[in-house]
Amino acid sequence: MDVMKWGKITPTVKVDGRITIQFTAVNMGSDLCIVICGGDRPHLGAAGLAQCHASHANPLEMSASVSVMTLLGHKEDQIASLVAARISRGIGTNVAVLCGIHLDDICKTEIESIRRMVDEWCDEFIQAAS
Repeated sequence: MDVMKWGKITPTVKVDGRITIQFTAVNMGSDLCIVICGGDRPHLGAAGLAQCHASHANPLEMSASVSVMTLLGHKEDQIASLVAARISRGIGTNVAVLCGIHLDDICKTEIESIRRMVDEWCDEFIQAAS
């Protein structure tokens, strides 16, 4: 898919309780940059870069190779990697993801909620782009 066809991509905000996450996608020629930030102190915690390619196991399926860089003490690497890979495979382009979500005194339920919100956004984005 040629992301140039998308034009302006409107930021999406998802809210669940005290969690607010903003998802912003910017087309960069035939590539895509996604910023995911929120919580009490949005910041830069991790960056993921995915390159889409035919699967080695089944050339008829798409796969993505992902590289991640994480700032010391941050835990957003899993989100950056997951989103970069899913979106890259889902729309067939290179994807960079910058992620930083911080919630003071976060609990396990809120971590699960963030994961769910991210998964939902990925599904919605891929469906809208297809």
